Order: sequence, then C-alpha cells, then structure tokens
Amino acid sequence: MIETLRFIQQKDPASVSKFEIIFCYPGFQAVLLYRLSHWLYQYKIPALPLLFAYLARFITGIEIHPGATIGKNFFIDHGMGVVIGATSVIKDNVHIYHGVTLGATRSIK
Repeated sequence: MIETLRFIQQKDPASVSKFEIIFCYPGFQAVLLYRLSHWLYQYKIPALPLLFAYLARFITGIEIHPGATIGKNFFIDHGMGVVIGATSVIKDNVHIYHGVTLGATRSIK
C-alpha cells in the first residue's frame, strides 16, 4: 500500500500528504477494504468478504466485489458511484474517476 500511496501522490496534484490520503480519500479506503475482502474471498471464508465489501460501500460510496481482480497501484479519484463487479479484471497502474461501472452481465468462465 506504500507504493499505492506514492502512485496517488503522483496522479493527484491536490494531495498534500500520505496522512491525508489514508484518512480523507474514499478511493484509497475502498481499495484497502477490497484487498482485505479479496484475501478472505480467495480463502473461501463465507459471508465475511461480502460484509467488508458492504462496509466499504456504506463508508465510501464505492462498491467493489471481493471476486474482482485488481492489480497494484489502483486509484479511484472522486469515487462516488463506482461499481466494480466480480468478473472485472483491472491491471496495474490504473486511475479511474466517479460513475464508472465495470463488469459483465453474466458469469464468464
């Protein structure tokens, strides 16, 4: 997450400090909770991954399904209304803005 903090500081000219990013950037907070829920999801722990995803959505307005695949240095700027579905695959060094919806309408195997 240290590398992600640096990435956010490079991409967002309004960022002042790492402290500000950690406590005042909902995009960072949503991704942090996603990383925890994704880890639980991979180990097939029931209900807890979705509970953390719900908590993140409630706090940040950003919905990320624990089954999504997200690379390193992912930054959501002004993230209200962002939805990332279970089938989404996001590579490294991606920066997105509000109102983005990613995912398929059906499961892809």
